Amino acid sequence: MGSLTIGAFARAARLSPKALRLYDELGLLRPARVDPVSGYRLYEPSQLARARLVAWLRRLGMPLARIRVVCSLDPASAAREVAAYWAQVESDVVARRDLAAFLIDQLSGGDDEHMTLRIRYAKHSDIGRVRDANEDSVYAGTRLLAVADGFGGHGRGAPASAAVIEALRPLDAGVAAGDLLTALDQAVHSADAALREITRSDPAMEGAGSTLTAMLWSGSRLGLVHIGDCRAYVLREGELFQITHDHTLVQSLIDEGRLTHEEAASHPQRSLLLRALEGSGVAADLKLHEARPGDRYLLCSDGLSTVVPVQAVHDTLATVADPDDAVRRLVDLANDAGGPDNVTCVVADVTDQEAPRE
Repeated sequence: MGSLTIGAFARAARLSPKALRLYDELGLLRPARVDPVSGYRLYEPSQLARARLVAWLRRLGMPLARIRVVCSLDPASAAREVAAYWAQVESDVVARRDLAAFLIDQLSGGDDEHMTLRIRYAKHSDIGRVRDANEDSVYAGTRLLAVADGFGGHGRGAPASAAVIEALRPLDAGVAAGDLLTALDQAVHSADAALREITRSDPAMEGAGSTLTAMLWSGSRLGLVHIGDCRAYVLREGELFQITHDHTLVQSLIDEGRLTHEEAASHPQRSLLLRALEGSGVAADLKLHEARPGDRYLLCSDGLSTVVPVQAVHDTLATVADPDDAVRRLVDLANDAGGPDNVTCVVADVTDQEAPRE
């Protein structure tokens, strides 16, 4: 078979001539030659395999820039790249599905009458064994729990995390169940704006920012906002579940199948954040949960999660009944493991009975 005109090649590849012209302009699929007289693009049959690959990748929804990368790889490496892309798509779909479920419930007039639950809570924050200052900030109230981990070095993290917590503090006064996620989203935007203003008024704060994980209760509904690498867990019926997803480089590599959890623990860039509050308008994750009597929630900074094994966290939450004793035990575990970072924990027990606070 000789050279194919763009029309014939388009039919064979099941692409439109318009798509082929675009791929030519982007360098994805150049014609074998261009007729000097007519200007027609001419393709070789051997180019069909690449054209079909491009077509399938487009059907997957892969961006053109990433398709260019896949097409430049050998088959085994290209397969790994496609697998990594699809793993990220599935992760994004899960996050959007949770938000869609919330919106469907709200728009369909879902029942807002829920059992009124209360929480019995305690918090504890410690400088650790290595750092010169504590850059974590924490808040625990009857409706709001929040942990923020500031960064930026030279003491800049502390005012950043404090500003984030201060922006969320008014939520503890109470929010209607149907407004939980909206209220949290607005509070995060206020926190981000506060960081932007801090940087604008004090150039020495340039580069400072904070992570944030917070929970807000109304009735039996729990709104969760998360950005960065603080974490939230729930102990339910004896099982411990992590209900946040780290916004870190190593977590993204795990999601894409490029790194194992064991490899991530010793990765030189394991603390590199992909998302955080820095006054730049980055979006946070928002989720809605249905809390149950008997649930025990843990919010913690990465000073706990990076050095204390999950099993030890589970055992502490499952066996230490008093929330105050539990948070202090968790902080002790982090310090016993070397305390390389500030460590902050909040433990909250959900009950349908009136209970004393911390």
